[in-house]
Amino acid sequence: MEIRMDFLNCLDHDTSMKILRCLEDPSDLVRASFVSRSWRDFASEVGCSKFVEWETLKREHKAYAFLAQACLSFPFDDCIKDAISASSTDNYPEESIRNTLQKGDRVGRRASYWSSKGQRKAAVPETLVYKLAADICVITEINIQPFQAYFQWGSPIYSAESVRFHLGHPKCPMDDTLGEPLDGCADDKFIWTYSSPEFPMAQESSLQNFKLPEPVVCIGGILQIELLRRVQRQEMDGLFYICVAHVQVKGRPLSSAFGVEILGPSGKFVLKTLSSAPRSSPPPSLPEDDALYHGVPWHGLADLEQFVNGLGVGVLDEDWNSEDDEAAAEMDDELAF
Repeated sequence: MEIRMDFLNCLDHDTSMKILRCLEDPSDLVRASFVSRSWRDFASEVGCSKFVEWETLKREHKAYAFLAQACLSFPFDDCIKDAISASSTDNYPEESIRNTLQKGDRVGRRASYWSSKGQRKAAVPETLVYKLAADICVITEINIQPFQAYFQWGSPIYSAESVRFHLGHPKCPMDDTLGEPLDGCADDKFIWTYSSPEFPMAQESSLQNFKLPEPVVCIGGILQIELLRRVQRQEMDGLFYICVAHVQVKGRPLSSAFGVEILGPSGKFVLKTLSSAPRSSPPPSLPEDDALYHGVPWHGLADLEQFVNGLGVGVLDEDWNSEDDEAAAEMDDELAF
């Protein structure tokens, strides 16, 4: 078993203080304080000259540490909460986008699907917009089942030729009670911070899996599915349609621990840490090639903080309890050597 030791404990007090004073960035000093109890004591002495900044940095470091753990350890689940809008609907509301929230292509004896309006040109795209289950989700894959019109001659399948996904946030705060989905383009209401590659879609009625190249952190909880190019004409009118029976979004919603408040049209956020990440198991280790979030390599908490700040996240609000402080103290007992 590897022998670990705290070299600061082997030095006299003044030498240890000189070593830690070589850390120029206050955030590095905060990270050092989380190595062990002795390191915390030394770092606190160095940081006490700027008490307000020190306390803020400690609070933010703990929040980002819990966020890092949550992104990998929260349960893998369905992330769709509700439907917001469709770019067009053929027979509204009978063929509403909300039908895509139901599993399969039938509810009882009734067909369940969303249908676009018919178009003479196959190149006309369609979009479906959904509200996710949490303001912060780590999205891994999206599954889509095209609809097969079993009540039409030949049972045609109205799939798209390909599909692309966009993740983002609303420009202004949205009411949790969305009401009936809108019929029409809603692009002007959202800001997209991630766009996936284009995936080919098979003309099959099965639930088709589209796995993102890497897990993506969605801050703001909005998904847009862009359905590109039509492949099936309807015999009775000669127009091209796209129809979808069911949509699933798989990932890790962080609703129990984190929330986001949108600060109006500025595009800034407030990241709210509501409680700590689950403590039932130790923080998982990263794969050898590093996890990727939003296309940014994750080599540690510093990268996660830079990523979140890059998306315009502002100050952090906290609602910690005594148990959180005890958990943090337990983590401090372990040395990082």
